[in-house]
Amino acid sequence: MTEGSTFFTNAAVLDTAAGEITRGQRVLVRGNEIAAVGPDLETPGDARVLDLAGKTLMPGLIDCHAHVNAHTANLAGLADESPAYVALKAANEMREMLHRGFTTVRDPGGADFGLHEALAEGVIEGPRLYFGGKALSQTGGHGDGRPRGRAVREDHQCCPDLSTVCDGVDEVRRAAREQLRTGAHHVKIMLSGGVASPTDRIDSTQFSIEEIRAIVEEAEAANRYVAGHAYTARAINRGLAAGVRSIEHGNLLDESSVELFLEHDAFLVPTLVTYERMAVEGADYGLPAASREKNPIVLEAGLRALEIAHRAGVNICYGSDLLGGMRRHQLQEFAIRGAVIPAADVIRSATVTAARLLGESGRLGQIVPGALADLLVIDGDPLADLAALTDPDTHLKLIMQGGNVKADRLAAA
Repeated sequence: MTEGSTFFTNAAVLDTAAGEITRGQRVLVRGNEIAAVGPDLETPGDARVLDLAGKTLMPGLIDCHAHVNAHTANLAGLADESPAYVALKAANEMREMLHRGFTTVRDPGGADFGLHEALAEGVIEGPRLYFGGKALSQTGGHGDGRPRGRAVREDHQCCPDLSTVCDGVDEVRRAAREQLRTGAHHVKIMLSGGVASPTDRIDSTQFSIEEIRAIVEEAEAANRYVAGHAYTARAINRGLAAGVRSIEHGNLLDESSVELFLEHDAFLVPTLVTYERMAVEGADYGLPAASREKNPIVLEAGLRALEIAHRAGVNICYGSDLLGGMRRHQLQEFAIRGAVIPAADVIRSATVTAARLLGESGRLGQIVPGALADLLVIDGDPLADLAALTDPDTHLKLIMQGGNVKADRLAAA
């Protein structure tokens, strides 16, 4: 249930689009929306007044690549687990995500309409969820978790695997339609090999051009879009040319890829923190040895790809892609990116640019009238030091989602 009115005074408001902070601002929240922003607003008589004493007020964070079901790094093993068990583990993790400051996440493989509805109805607490259902993979592709000796695969809707396997234009059309009929906000496809899959090479390309185009056609017919897992420039370029809207990871892109990103106004969602953490503690959380051997190939190239894309002006969104217990490092992507690109651009990737990918410009990622009241109070200036975002126990003083206060530590500040 949404609270009444909240009136923030003496706030340093972070304008994510401009990359600037304006001090001495007042912000009025009515219901679940931001009603007004300005220095001279009159205090409403019916509002709860919160004096921020100069602290930063910013939009809630958006993670565009988070697998809420992936409580283990052994993704193939998820297929054999109870969906009830996986859902309960996901509920716990989503609560943690919200309390790190992520008021919205996009799950590109695994989360379904059940988790979406549970969050929307307040059955469980967590970020607003944009889900893709099961990712589409070709046989032997990044979403096919079978070992080489197994022929049988279970693709039932209730199986908590993150992917489904389909081959040929007719099959991929049907698979895309199956995800879209559940209300999926996007369709995720595997355009290349990956780290956490047992039988494919990272430098492989996956799905034929005809198959990719068929999936894109189905998504566009439903007014949705396609997100594509891809590492190499060859795989990235095939996807972008066929109409894929967002490229997940993109660690091995090159200048030819950049041209296509710009031509199609597409989005790149790097996920650098997951490779760093898999290198350090992947084995502890179930990452198989074959996957650990592939990880260095993409780990070393990721920062260079981020720099190339940023320098060219590609739309870049925030992603973490962490698995199992490594998800506690979700905020460290800010620190990794901040080492090579300006803080304002890192923050845009987790707010205003992410909102545009989700089709929520003006509703998420900004403090403007008419936006949803997803707000964070930060003790510090994230533009001056991104550490203000990476240490929520110290700096995160209030979390508001849709006008509801989810955590309030202002009195202790």
